[in-house]
Amino acid sequence: MKTLLPILALLSAAALAQTPARDPAFLPVHETPGLPRVLLIGDSISIGYTPAVRDLLKGEAIVHRIGENGGPTSNGAARLDAWLGTFEWDVIHFNFGLHDLKITQHGRRQVEPAEYEKNLRAIVARLKQTGAKLIFATTTPVPEGKVSPPRNPAGVSLYNAAALAVMKETGVEVDDLYEFALPRLKEIQRPVNVHYTEAGYAALAARVAASCRQALPR
Repeated sequence: MKTLLPILALLSAAALAQTPARDPAFLPVHETPGLPRVLLIGDSISIGYTPAVRDLLKGEAIVHRIGENGGPTSNGAARLDAWLGTFEWDVIHFNFGLHDLKITQHGRRQVEPAEYEKNLRAIVARLKQTGAKLIFATTTPVPEGKVSPPRNPAGVSLYNAAALAVMKETGVEVDDLYEFALPRLKEIQRPVNVHYTEAGYAALAARVAASCRQALPR
């Protein structure tokens, strides 16, 4: 047993070093009595802007995010109850799209547009049950070139059009990150990559924080 103890300690240390919770976006959030709660739901783009949104809304709101990459709408529909937990939310800022339009090894999109729209309707219906102010963020642009995993730049407009139709029908506010990012991609997006530079995430965070701030209870 004495021989095993150092080995177990090393294995535990290695496991901790590899945990995704070390990303600043997943660090524990301290509750401040009296402040409204904001929940961010989304993929790796939202992971990138989460820490800066927290900083920008410090003292105004407690900013949580789901404890994982939100992935496609199929994952969101399945995981939504777990993500919402038992908190009462004042504002929920959410997005799905980049994973839905991803092209699989079989040449199909991960979630086809009709199914994407169906899933979004189910997600919105569940989010409305929370009583929170809802804000949907449009999917940010896919650049031209051989991105990995493969995505078709034109697919973003297709999926955003479906999402905007759902949000208009259901009365959900829209934070148009696509239109915000598109004219400044060369300044804020990594080359041939759907992700953003540090300055890019800061710019997106400022936009998201402003949207959330306007929706906070007065």
